[in-house]
Amino acid sequence: MYVKDVQVKNQVGLHARPATFFIKKANEFKSSIWVEKEERRVNAKSLLGVLSLGIIGGTLIKIIADGNDEDTAVEALVKLVESGFTEIE
Repeated sequence: MYVKDVQVKNQVGLHARPATFFIKKANEFKSSIWVEKEERRVNAKSLLGVLSLGIIGGTLIKIIADGNDEDTAVEALVKLVESGFTEIE
């Protein structure tokens, strides 16, 4: 299991379009991936799950992955969040 904290930098947080980019990136990996805000954890590959956290700009979240590509998955998602969702491929 690989875990990393990251602060959401963009103003709107993980809503609608940024959340879609986040989920698309998460689905590129085979590992199970979760996003945690405070004590609540959801599947990072689920749009409804991620949106249900109500993550706004400035929020500290944990990205957690478990599987063969867990470290690569977490690092890629952290990089995406830190970029403010500007490094969309």
